[in-house]
Amino acid sequence: MRAHLGDQLVIESPATGATRRDGEIVGLHHEDGTPPYDVRWSDTDEVTLVFPGPDAHIRHVEDGQPDTAHEPSRYTGEAETVAAAARPTGTLDPGDIGRRVAVERRRQNLSREETARRARMSPEYLAYLEERPADPTVATLIRLADALGTSVTALRGGGIDLPPGQGHALLHPQLRDLGPAECRRLLSTHGVGRIAVSTPDGRPAVVPVNYEIVDDTIVFRTAPDTVPAAAVGTDVAFEVDHVDEALSQGWSVLAVGPASVVTEPDAVRRLSEHAHTSPWAGGEREMWVSIRPASLTGRRITPAEQ
Repeated sequence: MRAHLGDQLVIESPATGATRRDGEIVGLHHEDGTPPYDVRWSDTDEVTLVFPGPDAHIRHVEDGQPDTAHEPSRYTGEAETVAAAARPTGTLDPGDIGRRVAVERRRQNLSREETARRARMSPEYLAYLEERPADPTVATLIRLADALGTSVTALRGGGIDLPPGQGHALLHPQLRDLGPAECRRLLSTHGVGRIAVSTPDGRPAVVPVNYEIVDDTIVFRTAPDTVPAAAVGTDVAFEVDHVDEALSQGWSVLAVGPASVVTEPDAVRRLSEHAHTSPWAGGEREMWVSIRPASLTGRRITPAEQ
């Protein structure tokens, strides 16, 4: 598909051939005239960035004839659009939906190309969705949720204030123990986990912390007067888990071992320079605490047939 400025983009019903929407192409993003295009729609006068689907064709202004000669599409449905006014001109600034899509895709070790193939959309549109503020259609979200094994509600951020595990239990669940190697893999390199400590007044407490994994040691940043700091000099439990709401399955890993303060200046500097994220709680949290697991155990819930 190739177009020039001033051409019309026409979207027709695959069943009847009737025009469903049309607009003037007012912006090109490639010198050869290939998609995507900035289109001013005739019904709303709104300009959006459009990735034409197989139900779209170009009507050239010089001859009024449609151009349907384009590469076979691997995606279906209506044209995928992003509001042109919302596209930043400088640093990438993804929207909330795009961030959730990207995080879930990376969690499953899926490339953009594979995710786009599963969702029957163009990889270019998926890149725009992950990198720019976008408002995808419900049909697009349904295909993405199906490709990623999650739900439209989750991609939209619904239920963010609810605890995980609201879904129904599996009909035939299987609970199995995880070996140390798989536990270490699931801990990965960083994330959010929970540390169980005894506070100075003797009460138990469990609090979330942003953690890193360095040489099989769990490390996190805190401040001397916080609850996590009470871990120093004691044996503590540290837990990480993940729940897949869509499939009603998940895993948990528990590490138990002594906690201590990292005091060696070079070690503190290396940890600060290579940390993947800052503590979400904010504030001055420059005290690094390390936990060297003496035991590492885990469990996973899956359908019995897996």
